[in-house]
Amino acid sequence: MKVLVPVKRVVDYNVKVRVKTDGTGVDIANVKMSMNPFDEIAVEEAVRLKEKGVVTEIVAVSCGVTQCQETLRTAMAIGADRAILVECADELQPLAVAKLLKALVDREKPGLVIVGKQAIDDDCNQTGQMLAALAGLPQATFANKVVIEGQQATVTREIDGGMETIKVSLPAVISADLRLNEPRYVTLPNIMKAKKKPMEVLKPADLGVDVAVRIKTLKVTEPPKRGAGIKVPDVATLVAKLKNEAKVI
Repeated sequence: MKVLVPVKRVVDYNVKVRVKTDGTGVDIANVKMSMNPFDEIAVEEAVRLKEKGVVTEIVAVSCGVTQCQETLRTAMAIGADRAILVECADELQPLAVAKLLKALVDREKPGLVIVGKQAIDDDCNQTGQMLAALAGLPQATFANKVVIEGQQATVTREIDGGMETIKVSLPAVISADLRLNEPRYVTLPNIMKAKKKPMEVLKPADLGVDVAVRIKTLKVTEPPKRGAGIKVPDVATLVAKLKNEAKVI
């Protein structure tokens, strides 16, 4: 079975982001970039399925600027067999990415698509769901555990009330949550091997997809700074302040 794993290049999660002075977005000049952590979990899950003998080939996909090749090389160092870059210098919003992935699903015919549940830059949590809708595939979001048996996937997923276990027929789209697994450390030998693995570069036009921007960002601002806390002498005073000043009870 072939697995398709989309990965996104984002600002590294250890970096404190800064808003541009003109408020048009986040400043990424000279900022460390890395693979979206949820996508890294998705790649790790695909590799584990391959190690169990369930999966035969892992294809990593990224949509974006030329530098996304570095992210794909990381995915191949973790264990992906080959990579596809849909190169586009313009802003790609979730719907455009979902359309590009749908075109690749039609071309590659994977038995499973594993995506990160969301990207840590825009936190949209939309691409996986949109892809499932466009491709007409079953979906299981926020996966905490994935078991593949024949042409079915049993997915334990995180919901507001706790955990839910569902079965979906394959091919399907599964989005990885934080507790699905812990990605392995990428070793230097695997990084060197990844440089020799094949990477195909396409343009959106090659897939016949319109990636025009449909949502306009008006302004980006930093969140307000938190005020200093205060100490209260007793519980009664705390309750009174919560009730009369904060008005939360």
